[in-house]
Amino acid sequence: MYRNAWMTVREDEIRRPDGSAGIYGVVDKPAYALVIPFDGDRFRLVEQFRYPLGLRRWEFPQGTAPDLADVEPGELAARELREETGLRAGSLVELGLIDCAPGFVSQRGRVFLALDLTEGEPERETEEQDMRSAWFSRAELEKMISTGMITDSQSIAAYAHLLLYERDKAR
Repeated sequence: MYRNAWMTVREDEIRRPDGSAGIYGVVDKPAYALVIPFDGDRFRLVEQFRYPLGLRRWEFPQGTAPDLADVEPGELAARELREETGLRAGSLVELGLIDCAPGFVSQRGRVFLALDLTEGEPERETEEQDMRSAWFSRAELEKMISTGMITDSQSIAAYAHLLLYERDKAR
């Protein structure tokens, strides 16, 4: 029904469990990578204008490859980190999988913890011109989540993956 460089929208004819016919609208988007840059004390977040909300929002760096390309998740994570923050990771640890909005979007994302970070210049895409990034302590990050400064569901879910990873590692 619709296609651009970031997504397609389709309408499927379906058969429900009771045998009745129906339709289902689906937004297809390529897999994304979300990166949690952590230097041992602080987390790096990015802030950008989110057009559908009409608001600037803080979140972890994340994104897809251009032109609906399929890119290996670790490579995509390193690329998004470099593009949005300028950081390079000495190591990337895969923490888990997030389904973006499974009621109508096919997109799935891999969450990575970026460690052993080296600063560099961001390599932002045209759409990211107004993006900025900054470091935040764990206490600041958690306060931003609890007060609604961070509302991005993928970032919040990714932080939950990190907390579980840290808990399991401490055992």
